Amino acid sequence: MSKAFDLPHGHDHGAQAVMERMPAPEDFRTVAALMKHLGDPSRLRIFWVLCHVEECVTDVAAMTEMSSPAVSHHLRILKDSGLIVSRREGKEMYYRAADSDLAQKLHHAVEEIMQISCPKGDHHD
Repeated sequence: MSKAFDLPHGHDHGAQAVMERMPAPEDFRTVAALMKHLGDPSRLRIFWVLCHVEECVTDVAAMTEMSSPAVSHHLRILKDSGLIVSRREGKEMYYRAADSDLAQKLHHAVEEIMQISCPKGDHHD
C-alpha cells in the first residue's frame, strides 16, 4: 500500500504520484554536485573533448586554448567527480572520459543540448 501525502491544498494534479516516486534528498544533492562540477564552461569543454580523445594535459591545453595549470585544475575536479579517468605512460599522464553510464549520458546530453554531434572517427561512445 502506498503512503498518502497530505498536501496543504490537496489539488488533484498528480502530486500523489510524483511524491510516491520522488528520490531522496541525498540523490538530488549528488546530481547537484555533479552539475556543479560541469557548471564551468571550460570544464564542460574539456569533458567534451575527453569524450572523444585520450590526451595529455599539454595537448588538452592547446586544444582548448588554456594554460596547462588551468587545465590541470579542471582535470582534477573532473577526475574527483568520476567523469574522467587517467593512465600513466612513462612520464606522461593521459586523460579520457570514464567508461561509465553516467559519463556517457552526460556526454550525449551535452551534445543534444548544444545540437552538435560526435566528431567522426574513433571516440568513446
